[in-house]
Amino acid sequence: MRTIRYQQIASELRERIRLAGRNVLLPSESDLSSEFDVSRVTIRRALETLRHEGLVESRQGFGWYVAGGPLQQHLGGLATIEDQLEQRGIKPERRVLEFAFQNAPPRVAAVLGTEQVLRVKRLNLADGDPFAVVTVWCPAELGHRLSRRDVEQQPFYTLLGIELRGATQTIGADAASADDAALLQVSVASPVLRCERVTTDTTGRAVLLSEHVFPAHRTEFIVELPNAAPSTTPSGLRLVDERVTPAI
Repeated sequence: MRTIRYQQIASELRERIRLAGRNVLLPSESDLSSEFDVSRVTIRRALETLRHEGLVESRQGFGWYVAGGPLQQHLGGLATIEDQLEQRGIKPERRVLEFAFQNAPPRVAAVLGTEQVLRVKRLNLADGDPFAVVTVWCPAELGHRLSRRDVEQQPFYTLLGIELRGATQTIGADAASADDAALLQVSVASPVLRCERVTTDTTGRAVLLSEHVFPAHRTEFIVELPNAAPSTTPSGLRLVDERVTPAI
């Protein structure tokens, strides 16, 4: 019996998927159409076959990707995503890319109130798959005893050795830069969630400033909304007026 073309394509993609990690983005339908020299209708039929098998998923604005549920993060308290992953049986890993004491950029100096900081950039992985690019700035006076190995093995919350009051986290949409796209294994300019977190000690002093970049198709944030006094906007949610240019 002759194999239909879309079935041949599905078979080849099935093998690629077997070798790929979960949530890895597939080439666009247009790119696959050029690669296999067939119409996009044929490509879509092959992909729909794989979707029916539970191997791939698609989402508007993201394209097709290897099936695998998004990593959910609960924002109900001060905790690390690594702790949440371990509770779900997922192995977290930190891969430190940069570790240096340096002069603080203006924004960092304003938040932390210091000119000298420890800057750590790392790639976070879950079961071996990249899910976040994280950059952390810490006042040099608090980070001077830390080593590259320290920050690779433990969270700053533990390493600082001080009591923390909490954090404020701001989440917005962005497009992946070339550097972040390469680390996260997504296409340049694909949707990402960019989060800024300012962590304070019990006196209210900012002791950490961190930026987290998550692939949007792999990430979900969950916020509990307890019953409270009537309000048109849930507590903690700030609407951004796009007519106002934000300070950098």
